[in-house]
Amino acid sequence: MSSNELVRANFPLPAPSAGGVDVLIIAGEHSGDEQAARMVKAALARKPGLKIVAMGGQNLQNAGAELVCDMMPYAIVGIFEVLKHYSAFKELRDGIIEWILKHQPKAVCFVDYPGLNLRLAKILDERKATQKSGGPIRLLFYISPQVWVWKAKRRFKMAEYLDTLGVIFPFEVKSFEDTTLETKFVGHPFLSEDYELPTRYDPNGPVLLLPGSRSGAISRIAPIMFDSIQELLSERKTLQAKCIFASQSLKDLLESILEGYGDLRDRVELVSNELPVKASCVLTSSGTMSLNCALAGIPGAIVYRVHPVPYFYGRMVMKIPYIGIANLLLDRSFYPEFIQGAARPEVLVREMIDCIENPERIERVRKESGELRAILDKPAGGGVGSWLVENIGT
Repeated sequence: MSSNELVRANFPLPAPSAGGVDVLIIAGEHSGDEQAARMVKAALARKPGLKIVAMGGQNLQNAGAELVCDMMPYAIVGIFEVLKHYSAFKELRDGIIEWILKHQPKAVCFVDYPGLNLRLAKILDERKATQKSGGPIRLLFYISPQVWVWKAKRRFKMAEYLDTLGVIFPFEVKSFEDTTLETKFVGHPFLSEDYELPTRYDPNGPVLLLPGSRSGAISRIAPIMFDSIQELLSERKTLQAKCIFASQSLKDLLESILEGYGDLRDRVELVSNELPVKASCVLTSSGTMSLNCALAGIPGAIVYRVHPVPYFYGRMVMKIPYIGIANLLLDRSFYPEFIQGAARPEVLVREMIDCIENPERIERVRKESGELRAILDKPAGGGVGSWLVENIGT
């Protein structure tokens, strides 16, 4: 999809096939579609007769949900892109509300994507369609907005509209303790039985570079990673490096950056994120891939750079000691964080050498990776599939 085009859904949205709807799943972007699909598989394994309808993507459909709206064309990022396509998003929002009011699912489960999903919840509450407003429809939310990072006051609005919240980090339960919203830790999707970590530890593997999945982040983070790996490879001439990309456009961006590094291009292999990659150490941005690498037991460090203005603002409003999820979960530095000016090639080279050659560090990472798995595994009372079934009310 080009920046000037948006393939819109056909409205009104189609009616579900015969029979009442137990739950409507709304997942507005790709990762939400993937995680919601795992939830649906687990729920149907527990209760095969559930009637699940989805507004999401192909993963939800493959998992057994009846897809009535493909949401993936709307999965664009950034306020300017959203504003550019405002009329399409308004049409989508209104179409979803109309469908819900007409077909009356027993429950609606929103998955992540708070910009749209919390707005839908608010409108349904205003239309008196929700249980909290006196109506019949129960509202569920899976994968909470990161209120523990920013916009913390959203939790009180969420408590006004939603009946229950399923969270993927155990510390998120505490974030909602001062609200009336029922909140349950349901396990992290990276530990689902059908999920394969995209990275694996191999002491003889290459150095892995993960500069992010958005062009803005890559433009700032990839150069410092390439500067560092160039210096490392000049010292350790037998080493190789791999850099993961999430799309063809991001691969093109990485290639354009590498053009300024001479023969480094021959020693840094650009690889798709579709296949597992082995690595001896990693330099990673602070996104979800850093958690994947931590769960795989790969030693490494976090490298993060943003524009100075949002960084300054973020430091003022974010009240967290770390930016890496593994660090937050363990409340200590699993991955040392090198942010803004602290991310310098000479420092990162020393870190990478230590990751590869220090047996004590390698063993510590292995043990702490096991701690992370224990923290994130589904609770004894059941995971997200059980949570969904229990809250539909069938």
